Amino acid sequence: MSHDFLAQVSAILDSKYILIEEEEKAPYLTDWRKRYTGKALAVLLPATTEEVAAIVKLCAVTHTAVVPQGGNTGFCGGATPDSSGKQVILNLKRMNQIREIDAANQTISLEAGCILQSIQEKSAEKGFLFPLSLGAEGSCMIGGNLATNAGGTNVLRYGNTRDLCLGLEVVTASGEIWNGMKGLRKDNTGYDLRDLYIGSEGTLGIITAAVMKLYPLPISQWTTLAATQDIDSTIALLNLFQQRATSLLTGFEMMTKESLALNEKHFPQMANPLKENPPYTILIELSDHESEEHVKQLLEVILEEAFETGLISDAVIASNLSQANSFWHMREHITLAQSQEGANLKHDITIPLSSLDRFIRDTDALIKAKYPGVRIINFGHLGDGNLHYNIAPPDGEDFKAFNLANEKPIHELIYGQVELCNGSISAEHGVGQLKLDGLRAHKGEVAHELMKTLKKALDPQNILNPHKVVSI
Repeated sequence: MSHDFLAQVSAILDSKYILIEEEEKAPYLTDWRKRYTGKALAVLLPATTEEVAAIVKLCAVTHTAVVPQGGNTGFCGGATPDSSGKQVILNLKRMNQIREIDAANQTISLEAGCILQSIQEKSAEKGFLFPLSLGAEGSCMIGGNLATNAGGTNVLRYGNTRDLCLGLEVVTASGEIWNGMKGLRKDNTGYDLRDLYIGSEGTLGIITAAVMKLYPLPISQWTTLAATQDIDSTIALLNLFQQRATSLLTGFEMMTKESLALNEKHFPQMANPLKENPPYTILIELSDHESEEHVKQLLEVILEEAFETGLISDAVIASNLSQANSFWHMREHITLAQSQEGANLKHDITIPLSSLDRFIRDTDALIKAKYPGVRIINFGHLGDGNLHYNIAPPDGEDFKAFNLANEKPIHELIYGQVELCNGSISAEHGVGQLKLDGLRAHKGEVAHELMKTLKKALDPQNILNPHKVVSI
């Protein structure tokens, strides 16, 4: 069957876009965190939606499973094939055209393989902001962002990827093309197929193009670091900024003392400019469409009030763009510092802000009591309740051995605390294969069965990214 499939797919793609040699396939077979490595019959590189549709039709006829892949920057193994060697990877990097920027409608129509940073730059050239911003924006692709409903640093003001999308083009499991590329902000005509495919991680259909929202470029942005002593003060600071700055508040990121100490260990140039590296360092950004002076004065007034009420003990405002970028680089390098240190046990979770102090206090205590000396690297998008609550072994202990012995009980402990706080076990990274087994308990039986019903209805042969998100 494999030789038959490869012979037939050669009628769809030029041979140079059908990768079958092991050294050619290797870069596509391992996930970004190097946690999962699979095998593939072939890696296919289509350039058009019609080629994708033809390939999926062939997969349906030959019962060949297909794993959609973009920049391969996911954290949950959602774009990695299994070990059978019978699946094909469908990488969309050649589908990288921006089809249209509609200035009047403030939308951009683009293909799934467009790199996020490129979208930001092309939009800026036309005087617009494309607000989705992630640490991997130099290599991640918009198709993958949509497939996982990625979040990032601007969710507080602009929402997740789902909130930025107005229309999709999708290849179904039978190889048909659904053209939903309408840049409409109102379309109340039955089931919302767009929202069904966003966040489905390629298990219900393959996103090949999208219509996304654009916004006017802000005239000014001001960035500050502020020191808080505890989570209660941090949430009070967030509430103060939301009340005083309202929609001008673009970013509100939390970094713990431990996370920034790890940063400085591996990147000495990333030393915290705040004195004594406080318990919590908060990165705050305001952006404005009026004037530089307006937003600067507003920031200073809010910080002054925060000082007077005891919410913060120190603050530094970036004096120029370079310093502002250095503040953001501190935040973005925490993940890289963890990689340098070793493979942490990662938890991408969401907690209601009203339960955040309880979650951190109780979970920290439970982890430290059960695993003395363990290091908790906690940081994240505090404005929307998204924590990256990661666990590293005590200094000097072997990461691989620690993770192998303790991964399951640590996951269960932390996810149990998430449930107690009515949170979510996946905030922005998706489910993939990493959280597949825990999804039923987390979602509940009714929700899980509904998801299985959708999967069976839209992909009855289970050829689209099988054993990811939900198994049937």
